[in-house]
Amino acid sequence: MSSTPQSDPELDTFIQLVQKAPQLAPEFERIAAYVQGKGYGTATIVEEVRLALQQLRMPPLLAIDIGGNVGDYTAELRSKCPRLEIHAFEPSTTNIAKLKKRFDGDTQIKIIPLAVSNATGPAVLFSNKPGSGLASLTRRRLAHYNIDFKYKEAVRTVKFEEYWLSVLHRRPLDLVKIDVEGHEFAVLSGFGAAIEATRVIQFEFGGTNIDTRTYFQDFWYFFRQAGFDIFRITPTGLIKIELYRETCECFSISNYIAVNQKTA
Repeated sequence: MSSTPQSDPELDTFIQLVQKAPQLAPEFERIAAYVQGKGYGTATIVEEVRLALQQLRMPPLLAIDIGGNVGDYTAELRSKCPRLEIHAFEPSTTNIAKLKKRFDGDTQIKIIPLAVSNATGPAVLFSNKPGSGLASLTRRRLAHYNIDFKYKEAVRTVKFEEYWLSVLHRRPLDLVKIDVEGHEFAVLSGFGAAIEATRVIQFEFGGTNIDTRTYFQDFWYFFRQAGFDIFRITPTGLIKIELYRETCECFSISNYIAVNQKTA
């Protein structure tokens, strides 16, 4: 008389998990990336400002907001540093008007109606609507999100080193924030000698870099050669990027802080 093998609950559970693994793997991957700050998102301005200011040894005197949009980052900086001088660059006519209205009367906030890039001259700002937070100097391919970049606006760009020399007269830059929808590396490429006078840079990296064909590797080598350490902002603080690996190339929106080891 044969006996029926008894079921092992732990083995059964393991087999069920293995069978479900192909369906669960993308979610596990997303969670693992998120806790590392990969895809941590855009609604993190309060944390971005707090962590960026934390890297400075003394209260900042001068900050640059490149890609000011409607002024949320500048406003957060102002709330933390009441006497800070801020130069906010924004090319969209719609957003320039909003910035001027929002900061009317604050003489320490300068609204600069220009885009920043690696050269000075005319350019086209592409977006899905006037004043869009998605606006870029590249016509992004977002049909997979049912977003059409059909709106165009003639704008002008400035190479930041030229502004730093002619307007700021080589002043030390305590904090620079760069969020220009994929053109962050072009901005940095136009810093020239100003990079040596910059203490902390906070920048965004994500899906927009697919459209501009720029990679985290570009940022890694740029900052390494300039003497900066790079940190990724995560839900629990900063993670230092000690070495470049291909796994750094995550195109979900992530935020980084670069700290000049000679001046910070």
